[in-house]
Amino acid sequence: MVKLIKDLWILTESGITVFSRVIDPRINPHLFGALMSAINTFAEKLTEGGISNFELSEIKFSLIKEKKFLFVATSTKTIKSKIIYNELKYISTRFFELYPEELLKKWDSDVGLFDTFTHSIKDSLE
Repeated sequence: MVKLIKDLWILTESGITVFSRVIDPRINPHLFGALMSAINTFAEKLTEGGISNFELSEIKFSLIKEKKFLFVATSTKTIKSKIIYNELKYISTRFFELYPEELLKKWDSDVGLFDTFTHSIKDSLE
């Protein structure tokens, strides 16, 4: 499997970063999560479904929303959006397999619960 994703964030609807794997230490995962949540909420007000991707310089940001969680990934601009979308679908499926709805309903907001998620998706991450 080709490793396509550089950085990954998983956010709640309210912008809480429950999981992040970020290469650049200058990026605060919690501030980024709040920003992405705000951008997606704004986009949802303008269009049905919100934002799916955007680009900055040489980085492409791709987003999907699944079961009230926002999955955000960065990749190079050369990778087609559909390929990244499929990878994010795989990651979200793994996330909900490991953390089923029953567990998430009882979740006490301790993001430490998700610390080991990296091991489950290591083949997706650069």
